[in-house]
Amino acid sequence: MSNNSTEGVGQKEYTLLWQIYLAAELLIAVVAIFGNSLVIYVVLKNRRLRTVTNYFITNLALADLLVGLIGIPFAILSDNNLPRDFYGCLLVNSMLVVLTQSSIFSLLAIALERFAAIKSPFKYQALWTKKLAMILNALTWIFSILIGLVPVFGWNLGQPDKDGCRFTEVIDMKYMVYFNFFICVLIPLIIMLLIYGYIFNVVRKQNHQIAALEIKDSPADHTHRRAFRRELKAAKSLSVVIGLFALSWLPLHILNTLTLLCSENCKYPYELLLAAIILSHANSAVNPFIYAYTNSRLHGAIAQVFGCKHTGNYTSSDDIPTVSRRSNAGNHFNTIRTL
Repeated sequence: MSNNSTEGVGQKEYTLLWQIYLAAELLIAVVAIFGNSLVIYVVLKNRRLRTVTNYFITNLALADLLVGLIGIPFAILSDNNLPRDFYGCLLVNSMLVVLTQSSIFSLLAIALERFAAIKSPFKYQALWTKKLAMILNALTWIFSILIGLVPVFGWNLGQPDKDGCRFTEVIDMKYMVYFNFFICVLIPLIIMLLIYGYIFNVVRKQNHQIAALEIKDSPADHTHRRAFRRELKAAKSLSVVIGLFALSWLPLHILNTLTLLCSENCKYPYELLLAAIILSHANSAVNPFIYAYTNSRLHGAIAQVFGCKHTGNYTSSDDIPTVSRRSNAGNHFNTIRTL
């Protein structure tokens, strides 16, 4: 998503700026393709990794993979005013929105699944099946395509006078700000913020309840403490993914908003726009490292791919657990079930 002007940037400076931008984009693309392909591969290869949560993570990894394979090359084409065909140009730029929207919906699905696991753990197992995960993943792509292709269906700036194909020359900023940003990005992010706030609150309260009930230091007490530490770590890691997504994409959306609402009164350097574009794409390269670092099963599976020794057994019951509920029959907590 790039500006239609290089005003104030000299030819030599612009050439150097373009070279830096191109090098950064290509590096991000390579890392995103490699890292996300690896995540998808280890989940599909190992049956023990095919949990409901990991199905959603794999869907997010697919969106990030496509950013490297399609999104970044399309962004580079667009910045070079390619393709010349108007509808081809619209399709290239609209695909950037499709991939972003798919990431948001995948993150929202993960948050809703975590919310269900904690809010109603006994209903969770029956409701949140792998089949449901696959259906929701398919729906994320269907809705993302419908939302992202709105400009192709007519909400665009029309064919430019010259042979231009840069994002702001063909995509209406009213669509990007009022519809895409305010409705399709901000609302899901607010919902996710509320969900993870609830999750942390539940984990904190139940952690205190366990501590209060620990009259003796039994093996069961150790199990509860370890389980809740894993639950808190899982919630933290997934919230980090969402937080990084917001930090990566909000600057670009804010610049789009300034472009629409301020016009000539809110000029910003072209370098700032390119930096915001690079930051948004970099998110797709960072996510796989977060998964590998925070999920010991994925970490172990990836280590095995490279023939490295792993201190833990990635086939152990160490995936993201659900928070148990206090039993009505006595002053103890049910065994925490892993997904």
